[in-house]
Amino acid sequence: MAKDLLLEIGLEEVPARFVRAAMEQLKDKTEKWLTDSRIGFGEVKAYATPRRLAVHVIGLADKQEDVNEEVKGPARKIAMDETGAWSKAALGFARSQCAEPEALFFRELSGVEYVYAKKSSIGVETASLLPEALPALVTSLTFPKNMRWGAYDLRYVRPIRWLVALHGSEVVPFEITGVATGNVSRGHRFLGKDTVIEEPSRYVERLRAEHVIVDVAERQEAITAGIRELAEARGWDIAVKDDLLEEVLFLVETPTVLTGSFDPAFLNIPQEVLITSMREHQRYFPVLNGEGKLQPHFVTVRNGDNLSLDVVAKGNEKVLRARLSDAKFFYEEDKKLVIADALAKLENIVYHEELGTVADKVRRTRKIADRIAQHLRVDDATQADVSRTADICKFDLVSQMVYEFPELQGIMGEDYARKAGERESVARGINEHYSPRNAGDKPAASLVGAIVGIADKIDTIVGCFSIGIIPTGSQDPYALRRQAQGIVSTLLAHELELSLTDLFRIALEQHGERGLKRDSYEISKDLQDFFTLRIRNVLSEQAIRYDVADAIIGAGAGDVRRTLLRAKALQAVAAGGNKADFRPAVEAFNRVCNLASKADSKQVDARLFADAAETKLYEAWQGAHGNFVKAFAEANLAEALSALSSLSGPIAAFFEAVMVMAEDEAIRRNRLALLSLIAEDVKAFADFAKLAG
Repeated sequence: MAKDLLLEIGLEEVPARFVRAAMEQLKDKTEKWLTDSRIGFGEVKAYATPRRLAVHVIGLADKQEDVNEEVKGPARKIAMDETGAWSKAALGFARSQCAEPEALFFRELSGVEYVYAKKSSIGVETASLLPEALPALVTSLTFPKNMRWGAYDLRYVRPIRWLVALHGSEVVPFEITGVATGNVSRGHRFLGKDTVIEEPSRYVERLRAEHVIVDVAERQEAITAGIRELAEARGWDIAVKDDLLEEVLFLVETPTVLTGSFDPAFLNIPQEVLITSMREHQRYFPVLNGEGKLQPHFVTVRNGDNLSLDVVAKGNEKVLRARLSDAKFFYEEDKKLVIADALAKLENIVYHEELGTVADKVRRTRKIADRIAQHLRVDDATQADVSRTADICKFDLVSQMVYEFPELQGIMGEDYARKAGERESVARGINEHYSPRNAGDKPAASLVGAIVGIADKIDTIVGCFSIGIIPTGSQDPYALRRQAQGIVSTLLAHELELSLTDLFRIALEQHGERGLKRDSYEISKDLQDFFTLRIRNVLSEQAIRYDVADAIIGAGAGDVRRTLLRAKALQAVAAGGNKADFRPAVEAFNRVCNLASKADSKQVDARLFADAAETKLYEAWQGAHGNFVKAFAEANLAEALSALSSLSGPIAAFFEAVMVMAEDEAIRRNRLALLSLIAEDVKAFADFAKLAG
C-alpha cells in the first residue's frame, strides 16, 4: 500500500538568496533517488521558508520494483577462446551480473553475436531503505557558502535545529549532528509553537495553524495580493522588482503588507538615490505616481500578523528617516565635488595591479573611444562629446554616494555632471556607458553613450585577456561575459559598422603601449572565440536554428550586425517554406566549395572554356557577384543570398556538362579557378556544409 513521505530540514535562518535554489535542489535529488532506486511515486512537492526546507512525496510505493532484464556483454569472439570455453572476459561479465556461466547465452545484434545474461532482482521494502537514504540526501545538498558549528564536521548552509522524517505516520529514524528525527516541527518564531505532524498530508495545514506558510507560491501570492490591494486602495503605482520580491519572499514565513511615509523634503534628492536606499538597505518597495515620480511613501512586508501595524510602520519610518538623512548628507557633500579634483583622485585608485590605476583605464578608454568615433566617421560635435564623456566617465567613483551605493555609479555621475554645467549629451553618456548593466537592461540609447560604453567594456575585456584572466566554466569574477554581451547588443542596437576585428585591434594597440604579457595573435584568437559564443547566444535568442547558426558562424562572425542578418536570411529559406527549393542550391554550393579547395588560382581565362556550360556559369557568376557584393555592402542579406542562389541552375548544368578534373592541366586549372571565384562568395555568406538535411 502506497504511503506519503515527508522530509523537513529545520535550520537557523538561511540567507534569502540561497533558499529557492536549495529547495529545488532537494526536490530534484529526491526525485532522482526515487527513480534510481526503482521506487514508484506520484508527485514530489517542495516547500521552503527562511527556517526550513521540505519535500512531500505523494504516493510512495511500499517496495522497489522487481528487475528482470537481459544485460549485454562482450562479443562472441571475445567471450569465447579457441577451444570454445568461456574467456576471462565472459567469466568476469557473469560475476558482475551475479550469473552462473552456464546461464549465459548469445544473441545477434546488428550482425554481431554478443553474450547476454539474465539479471533478476527482487525489490526490497521502501521502509528499509529510508533510514540510510534520507540522511545521505540531507547532507548531499550544496550551497554557495557553508559553515560549521559545535564540534561537528558537517559543513552546511546553517546549523540544523530539527528534523522531521515521516513515512506514513511512522518516524524514519536517523540522526545528523546530534539532531534526531521526529514528527514535531516548529511554527513561526514569535507567533507559533511546536506542532505535531501526524502524517505528511497534514504538513501544510499544521504549519499554517502555527503562522507559517510553507508553500512558496501561496506565500508569494499573499505578498503580491497585499501589494495589489494597497495600490488599488491608495491609487499608487508600487514598483515591484522581481529580485526584491524574491528576497522578501524568503525573509518571511507569514507575510503582512504594510505602508509608511517619509518627509517629502527628501524628494529633493534624486529619486534613484532614495529608491536604492529603500530597496538595498530596508527591502522596501517604492511608491510612484502615474508619471513614474517617487512619492513620500513606501511599502514593506512584515514577518508576522496584522496586529499593531501602526507601531510597526512608525518603527520602519524612523529607521528610513536615518537612512535618508545619511543619503541627503552624502548628496549635499558630493555637490561640492569639482570634476577635475575627482579625476585627480582616480590616480590613487588601483584598477588592477597589472593594468594600472582607474585613471590609466580612463585614459585608455578615451583613446579607444576616439578611435571608434573616427572609424564610424561621426560628426565633430559627437566626436567632442565622446572625448569629454570618456574623460570624465568614472569621476563619480570617488563620490560619497557611490562609495555608499556602488550600484549608483553612472547615475550619480550624470546628475553631478549636469549640475557642474557639462553638456546634456555628456552627462547622459556618463550614465549610459554602463549599459546594459544586467541581462534585462537595454543598451545605451545615445550614440555617445554607446561608443564610450563599448570602449570601456572592450578595454576591460582585452586588458583581462592580455594578462591571462579568461573566463572558464562558471568562473567569471570580472563579469567579462556580461560585458562582451553588452558590446554585442550595443553594436546591434545602433547598427554600428564596426567589426570585432577592428575593435580588438584598436584596444590591443592601447594595451600594447604598456607591453603585452601574451602574444597579440593569441589574445585576438581567444577574443574571437569568446565573442563568438556571445554571438551564438544572440542567434539562439532570435530563435535561429542551431545548424543555421553553425553555418553562419562557420563563415565568420566578425561583423555582428551582418552575422545576425545573414542568419535570418538563411533561416528564412533553409528552415522555412522554401526549404525543398533551396536544397539543390546547398548541394551545389557544397560541391563547388569542395572542388574549389583544390584550386591554386582565381585567374579565369575565358578562352580556355571548352563547353558552353562553362561560359554560361562564368557569365552568371559575373552578374550574381556584382549583385552579391552590392547587397552585402548595403546589409541586404536576403538579396545577397538570392544572388548566390541564382547560380544553382548554372552550377548544376556545369557539373552535368563537364568533368572539372580534366586531363588537360590548363583546362582543369581554369575550371577550378572559376569554381574558386564562386566559392569565395559562398564562403563569405555561410558554411553551407553545416546545414542539417
